[in-house]
Amino acid sequence: MITIDQIQSFCLKKELASQTFPFDNSTLVFKVLGKVFAVCPLEAWESGSPSITLKCDSIYALELRNSYDSIRPGFHSNKKHWNTVYLSNAGFSRQFIFELIDHSYSMVVQNMPKKLKIQFKSHN
Repeated sequence: MITIDQIQSFCLKKELASQTFPFDNSTLVFKVLGKVFAVCPLEAWESGSPSITLKCDSIYALELRNSYDSIRPGFHSNKKHWNTVYLSNAGFSRQFIFELIDHSYSMVVQNMPKKLKIQFKSHN
C-alpha cells in the first residue's frame, strides 16, 4: 500500500506545489498556486483508514465511483468534481494513485483563473 510519505513526496515534486494545514493541524492539503489539488486527513492515516481526496473530471469521477467501491464522492467537498479514495484494503497500485493525483493536479491547473494561468506558464 502507498504511504503518506510517498504521496507527500509525489505531490511536492509537482511544479509550484506546496503543502499547508489550512483547516486544522491534521488535514494535510496540497496546493498549486494556492489552489487545492489533494487533501489527506492525517488522523485517518494514523488510525489505519488512509484516504486522499482529489479533484476529478465529473464524467471520470462517476466512472471511477462505478468501478471501485473504495472511490466515493468527495468528503467535505463538491461531490461533482471531487472523489475521496479510501485506501484501506482497496489494493490500488501506487501507480494508479499517482495517476489520480496527476489528473487532479492537471484539472486544477487547467481550471485556474487567467491571472494564475499566466503566472503558472511564466514559471515554465
